[in-house]
Amino acid sequence: MNQPNLIILVLFYSRHGATRKLAELIAQGVEGVPGCDARLRTVPAVSTVTEATEADVPAEGAPYVELDDLRDCAGLAVGSPTRFGNMAAAMKYFWDSTATEWLAGTLAGKPACVFTSTGSLHGGQESTLLSMMIPLFHHGLMVLGLPYTNPELMTTASGGTPYGASHWSGLDGKKTITEDEKRLALALGRRLAETAVKLRAAA
Repeated sequence: MNQPNLIILVLFYSRHGATRKLAELIAQGVEGVPGCDARLRTVPAVSTVTEATEADVPAEGAPYVELDDLRDCAGLAVGSPTRFGNMAAAMKYFWDSTATEWLAGTLAGKPACVFTSTGSLHGGQESTLLSMMIPLFHHGLMVLGLPYTNPELMTTASGGTPYGASHWSGLDGKKTITEDEKRLALALGRRLAETAVKLRAAA
C-alpha cells in the first residue's frame, strides 16, 4: 500500500520578501525529494504591544500557520529576518504560543532546520540562526545544519552558513539571491526532506 506523502512545513516571517524567497527555494528542495510535499506558512506581524495585528487571512502569499500544521508535519524549516542578531518578534510570538504542543511532544523526534536573511553582510546571520534553534530544541526537534560537503559553504561571498541557509539582502532589501545562496537553500530543503523520509522508513 502506498504511503501518503510526508508534509514538510516551511514556516517563515518576511517583511520585505527576502526571507520569503529563501523559503520558496527550501520548499523547492523539499519537493525534489520523492514522497515529500512542502507546505509554506507564515506568521502575522505583531504590534508594539506584541499582539497579532493582521487580518485572519493574509492579503497575499502563504497562509498563516495553524497549530495543526505542526501536528501534520514530518519535518520543519523555520525562517526569519534578523532583528539585532535575533529572530523577528513575530516569529518569537508564534513560538511563545506553542506550550500545548510542547507539553504534548507534538514535534519531538522530527527533523528541523533554520534560515535567515540580513540587510548587512555581518548583520547577525549566525546568531539569528542559533537563536531560532533554541525553541526547536525545547520542542524535541532534531536540528540539522548544512555540512561542508556542500562546496558552496567554502566559496560563498554573501550568505550561507553551516547553521542554515542565509541571504544578504542589502540595506534596501534588493540584492538578488546569489547562486551559492540558492544552491545552499535547495540543499537544506533536500536534506530536511531526505531525513524525514529516512526516519519514516526506520519507524
